[in-house]
Amino acid sequence: MALGWRSALYTSSIVLTMLATWGACAQTSQAPTASRYAIGIYYYPGWKIDNSRTPPKDPWAPIRNLPEREPLLGWYQEGDVDVMEQQLQWMYDYGIKFIVFDWYWTNKRARNEHALAAYFKAKNKHLVPFTILWANHEASPKTEDDFTSMVRYWARFYFKHPQYIKVDDRPVVHIFGPLPLEEKAKAFGSSTSQLFAKANAIAKEHGFPGIHFVAGIHSAPFVQGQAQAYGYQSLNAYNYSGGRTPGVFHSYAALDKGYQEHWDWILKNSLLPYMIPMSSGWDRRPWGGSKDPRRDLSVSTPDSFEAHLRAARDYMDKFPDKTQRMGVICCWNEFGEGSFVEPTKTFQMQYLERVKKVFGGPN
Repeated sequence: MALGWRSALYTSSIVLTMLATWGACAQTSQAPTASRYAIGIYYYPGWKIDNSRTPPKDPWAPIRNLPEREPLLGWYQEGDVDVMEQQLQWMYDYGIKFIVFDWYWTNKRARNEHALAAYFKAKNKHLVPFTILWANHEASPKTEDDFTSMVRYWARFYFKHPQYIKVDDRPVVHIFGPLPLEEKAKAFGSSTSQLFAKANAIAKEHGFPGIHFVAGIHSAPFVQGQAQAYGYQSLNAYNYSGGRTPGVFHSYAALDKGYQEHWDWILKNSLLPYMIPMSSGWDRRPWGGSKDPRRDLSVSTPDSFEAHLRAARDYMDKFPDKTQRMGVICCWNEFGEGSFVEPTKTFQMQYLERVKKVFGGPN
């Protein structure tokens, strides 16, 4: 029997195997709210002070100019285990079922792993399983060997971790930009499908039947056939910069409308399952601002964020087989881009409270 994505999040966090096909669990309409939806969260690991520099480089420096974004934990040092344990407890208490850590590979080495290192040491990591999003919008991979070295790193350090999410015993890996990956592969005489074949072979060397690749998507042709041809098994997106109609977002209302345009079109046209992406907003002023400054007006309130979540829930209920009532929120802590639900001194727990209100709390 084919196994499914969502069920892993409700089984033992030690085994993390799947029990049903995509959509099978979604048919149990009598289940309590807490078990009907599986909501994940993207985690940006960018908040560790670099003490190797003189003076130390403080990633919080540009955020301090917007004190309303100060975390409830203060300007913390990411990578501290007590910080991660508190974050995991909040996630669990307010119904976040899994984490997707942003992950980086540069010059054949991983970087910004401090949050994952803290996760591995956290006493309560069993509460929230994890996977990774390869943030491939940088230079890598430059060669086939660069790519396979990265996959071997995943297999060695992540895939066998008891909390790592798997589908059909295939470790799940999100790819931020499928089209840039194809372009880079072509530049050194390869293709996504060829790279994925090598990745699956490496996974088999480590005792897995392959890798479940999740495509971050932005284009219609990709959804309608390329994704499947390249070797992806499901779809999601980190964020959308605009809707199906031309133009970027200039308000959170426009962002919400644009996201719904994507949800509707993809769910009606995609050939693969789709975990609905949601966003708490966009305002990139701390990092120099967007090319179109008006895009930085896409700031939510707890009420407008709740309405956005409710719209996503409606689509999950309308397309239970294709979504399996799953979604991923961007983000836990993208403070530089204005996309965060982590408790702050200004909003306290309000954003997490809305997540729990709409999708239910822990099982």
